[in-house]
Amino acid sequence: MDLALRAAREAGAILREYQQRGFDIERKGRINLVTAADRASEDHIKALISGSFPEHRILAEESGASAAGNEYRWLIDPLDGTTNFAHGLPCWAVSIGVEYCGEMIAGVIYDPTRDEMYAAERGSGARCNDRSIRVSEIEHLENSLLVTGFPYDVRERMHEYRPAWEGYLSRAQGVRRLGAAAVDMCYVACGYFEGFWEFGLHPWDTAAGWILIEEAGGRVTQRDGSRFDNFAPSIIASNDRVHEQMLAVLRDEPSTR
Repeated sequence: MDLALRAAREAGAILREYQQRGFDIERKGRINLVTAADRASEDHIKALISGSFPEHRILAEESGASAAGNEYRWLIDPLDGTTNFAHGLPCWAVSIGVEYCGEMIAGVIYDPTRDEMYAAERGSGARCNDRSIRVSEIEHLENSLLVTGFPYDVRERMHEYRPAWEGYLSRAQGVRRLGAAAVDMCYVACGYFEGFWEFGLHPWDTAAGWILIEEAGGRVTQRDGSRFDNFAPSIIASNDRVHEQMLAVLRDEPSTR
């Protein structure tokens, strides 16, 4: 945990430096951006991990998976919310999760724009900076504020993703779209949102947020209510109280798998 906290904070400082001095932007897809800042942040995190735990495996967004190692694996999103970052919108974060034998045991998400460090260890609760955090106590979907994001193939598969949006918009108090899944999940853990859903995310997008929400008292599953894992094609996360209501909405919609 000490290393994860250090790596996230130092990576955040690197990203802030890039924002101040400028950076080049490339495209990995039609609407999927990557910058030199993403790569610099990831390289720094990986170097710190390899220097302290050379036997640990790493799965990172820009460089992929490292060679086989032991039972520990680090899942790294060096800059979640790259499009926001590229446009100067202050809603992005560094996300680092740690697995042991396939189980999430620790996660940190650092938001440099607000200097907020979210952290969780299995069985030890969740916190933001030095403050313990808990999910909200709202019990009904109609009183809930939800958050989501759009997959990068949204233009090609809009007809598959739209029904969930329409279902939640018609049943929840409100729906927001911030553009950074890691931040979305932090805000569920804090109780700002009652629920989060998204399709087509990657392991580095959800790893740290998953344990953060569960340690804050929430629930995380796939869209059909089955057990979540970092390679699942969908995620539904909530304060637990409205989880079954969120799943019920999706049961009425066409599958987005």
